[in-house]
Amino acid sequence: MSDETEAETADESETEQGGLQEGDFVKLSYTAYTVDSGELVDTTDEEVAEEEGVDTEEQEFSPRTIVIGEGHIFEDVEQDLIGKEVGDTGEVVVEQAFGEYDEDEVRTVSANKIPEDERYPGAHVDIDGEHGHVEAVIGGRARVDFNHPLAGEDVEYEYEILDQVEDTVEKARGLLQMYFDADLDMHLETDEVEEEVTEETEEGETETTTETVEKETLYIEQSPELQFNQQWMMGKDQILNQVIDMLDIDRVIVQEIIDGQPAGMPGMMGGMGGMGGGEGLGDVEEALEDADVDADEIVEELDIDEDEA
Repeated sequence: MSDETEAETADESETEQGGLQEGDFVKLSYTAYTVDSGELVDTTDEEVAEEEGVDTEEQEFSPRTIVIGEGHIFEDVEQDLIGKEVGDTGEVVVEQAFGEYDEDEVRTVSANKIPEDERYPGAHVDIDGEHGHVEAVIGGRARVDFNHPLAGEDVEYEYEILDQVEDTVEKARGLLQMYFDADLDMHLETDEVEEEVTEETEEGETETTTETVEKETLYIEQSPELQFNQQWMMGKDQILNQVIDMLDIDRVIVQEIIDGQPAGMPGMMGGMGGMGGGEGLGDVEEALEDADVDADEIVEELDIDEDEA
């Protein structure tokens, strides 16, 4: 086959290539079980979670938005999605999804490294930065397995492609919900922003001018829950930069909403239990009147004391 024929064949192959591809945003529903024991690993279906005894009040179960090729789900599942269409279903077995079982990761440690209320077989513990589960406690020693609980297990995914996400805001919402398990209010605006631009003149000197440029800005309203979310506080900068790159926007602005205090609520002095037992200025004046004390006389006495000092 000539080089020209090979090039034509490659062009035809690219033209015929259809379905989902790497970089596409897709909304999936899926359920995953271990192949041998049938243990539930993950699901987006609340009914399935309830049937398996999962506490559905502690987390939200709903279809998830992923980006194919970004590692948001196991690679074997991603590869199975390529070429598929919205509405398609599939089943994929991921071999040793959480790695091989390593006997060397089962170690004996001092029981003192484990809190007393966690010194029992099956307890999940964190020791020296590693997560594991206790196998046995004998005297002052504990046998701890630091392998992933599902290490060595094959996992079967059953999925359905519900939609291909095209809207920028919906893409952002899906990504942040996946990372932070939070449904955030957000919107996209095109803002006009003034920027300083430094250019070199014909004489070889630098000149700074101000230009007005348009920036695609994603505004995110930070919910009160996120203020105390460790993952949000530690990882938001890195993840929001990924969002900017994936969505091809210019910037993200996170807005913190602080509601005013309802009428009748105590001010800062009252809330802090300051001087006067939290009484406001009006309360102090009323107390002086009730005691038949002249406030001006008190001020004069204070002035005299200061002079004597």
